[in-house]
Formats: sequence, structure tokens, C-alpha cells
Amino acid sequence: MVSIGRFRLDRPAWAVVLALGAVTACAAGRLRAAEAWPDQRVLGPFVCRADFPLAQIEGVLGDLRQLQSDLASDLKLPPANAWIEVYLFRDKATYDRYLVRHFPQVPYRRALYIKSDGRGKVLAHRGPEFEIDLRHECTHALLHAALPAVPLWLDEGLAEYYETAREQRATGGSHRSAVCWSARLGTLPRLAELEKKRELQEMGRGEYRFAWAWVHFMLHDSPELRKQLVEYLSDLRDGQAFDTLGQRIEARIPSAQERFTSHWKAWTR
Repeated sequence: MVSIGRFRLDRPAWAVVLALGAVTACAAGRLRAAEAWPDQRVLGPFVCRADFPLAQIEGVLGDLRQLQSDLASDLKLPPANAWIEVYLFRDKATYDRYLVRHFPQVPYRRALYIKSDGRGKVLAHRGPEFEIDLRHECTHALLHAALPAVPLWLDEGLAEYYETAREQRATGGSHRSAVCWSARLGTLPRLAELEKKRELQEMGRGEYRFAWAWVHFMLHDSPELRKQLVEYLSDLRDGQAFDTLGQRIEARIPSAQERFTSHWKAWTR
């Protein structure tokens, strides 16, 4: 059985909850069982298998090593205690053939994060968006390895944020220009609007853009806002999040919406 979860409409990708159990010595057994893969490597919680030499993408592998540390540092999330199996392909053709053989019922996407037979898997092929896709899907995997559930908008907003190269997260991001224009035009949405989205079909390009914008705002505007985000994730982990993050911020920081707009207007100067 294949379980399919969240995906992005503006950038092809799937994401699902990963729950594989504690990280133990069974990784060695899994690697031995995957002898057909020309190269394979364990990077923290990631078990990477590739049909090309992994030495060709040391920079990407470095990103994966760093990603868990970044989520722990920024969001105070605990290390993943479940394996994240990552399958990498040298080109689109080999990736396509693998999907047809193993996941024929899954609608085609450029990168996938699925749960199949109780195991979480990330699949991607080398191409123009390879590094971005891989960081995005592995962010989903790390979030769901640490949390029992994540609100849709926050799940995607965090993945959009951490898909950006580490040195560009604070100042860059593919959504920055459009968000700045929305700020100038006075059309930035309230967080409550994003929190109403329950189905992936409701998440369009704009929703992903503004989910990223709210995450960026909370991480970079002030320590107070970052604290609210970190505490909310902690409560999600402990099953104590009985409100939404928007409700919590509105109650504790009434000026948050105005600050959100000011945060992005400042980038247009």
C-alpha cells in the first residue's frame, strides 16, 4: 500500500508523514538489502541510495547533513528518530522508469515524498531544481519525524523556507519579490486565511508564497515571534496545541499583522 500526502501545485512534489521507528543498527541491514544501488551512504537520519556516484553531489549531501541541525537550532526540534530513505537518480528517464515500476498508481511529480510499506521515502532526480526539491522534501520528512502532525500551511511554509540555500534564507527566496509587491499594494493576507486551508487542492501558488512569508517573518522579525513559533511546534510535539498559531499570536502580539506588513515593506526600500 502506498500512502500519499501533501504536495505543491506550483512546484511538483509530494509529502507524507514519515513514521519508521527508532534509528538502530538495522540501517546496515537495509543497505545490504539494497546492493543493486551503485552508491549508498548514511547521513544522520538519511539513508541515501543513488544510481550514480554520490561523490558527484557532495555539496547537496552537505546540505542534508546540515538540514537537521538547522531545524534543531532554529525551531528546537529534536533529532529525527526514524530513517528517511532517499533515492536519487542520475536523470529524469531513470527516475520515470523507477516510478512506473514501483509506484504506478502515484500521479507523476518531479520529486516525491511518500510512505510505502511502513517506510518513508524521498525520491528525486538530478535536474535544474534538484537541490531545491531535495531540501524541500527532506524538510517535510524531518518535520514529520519529529512531530505527530503539522498544519498544512505551516508544513509547506517551513519546507519552502528551508528549500532555499542556507546562506540565502534570511535575505533571498524565490517568493521575496512577489511578497514585497503584495506588501506595497496592501494585499498581504492574514494568517487566519492560510489556516483555513485543509486540503492540498486549496493551496495554490499564492498560498505557498504567503506561507513562506509568514515563516520568514516569524523567524527574522523579532525574538518574540520566533519564540511563539518554537513554542507552538513544541506543543504540537506534545499534543498540547489546542489553538492555532494565528490565534496564539493574535492574543499575545495584537500588532502582528501590522508588523508583518511592515516587515515586507521594509524589503522594498
